[in-house]
Amino acid sequence: MSKTVEFFFDFGSPASYLAWTQLPRIAREAGAQIIWRPMLLGGVFKATGNQSPVNIPAKGRYMLQDLARFASRYGVPMSFTPHFPINTLTLMRGAAGYQGSERFEHYVKTIFEALWVQQKNLGKPEVVATVLSTAGFDLDEFERLVNDEAIKERLKATTEEAVKRGAFGAPTFFVGAEMHFGQDRLDFVAEALNA
Repeated sequence: MSKTVEFFFDFGSPASYLAWTQLPRIAREAGAQIIWRPMLLGGVFKATGNQSPVNIPAKGRYMLQDLARFASRYGVPMSFTPHFPINTLTLMRGAAGYQGSERFEHYVKTIFEALWVQQKNLGKPEVVATVLSTAGFDLDEFERLVNDEAIKERLKATTEEAVKRGAFGAPTFFVGAEMHFGQDRLDFVAEALNA
């Protein structure tokens, strides 16, 4: 498989959740591989001066309606979490830690669905522990991963790379050097992969 799409994401982004529900099918149909790039959206916002649309009341209200429309179009469940926004640092370190292992996709699915389908408050460590143990994860291993200095550095480096390449939010996709921002641009990602 020579075609790839890089998927820079953060669990705290509802648009990243919607993109996650669609990107595997798009990649499969194009014969492409997804390169998963967990990043820290808070770090991207800080570096670029951007902020969540919910910080602007009119934009935030529209965004909630738009996300619901896309969830309906995609035929996927989505319940906007009342705990939004949450600090995703530990969750994203977990993604960076599991990346490359056979547990990675299960971890991503577990976290995205707990947050954006089941409305779990993943800003609370005890809730994260319950969600992960219920899903079959070893909590001691998770703690080791999220406190590993090399994994912390990997997440930081990926976040910095995303900013250097032009990212200002999540999800951000790269097909080659071509950047696409937002789950509502997945049609352009598909076109680029099928070109």
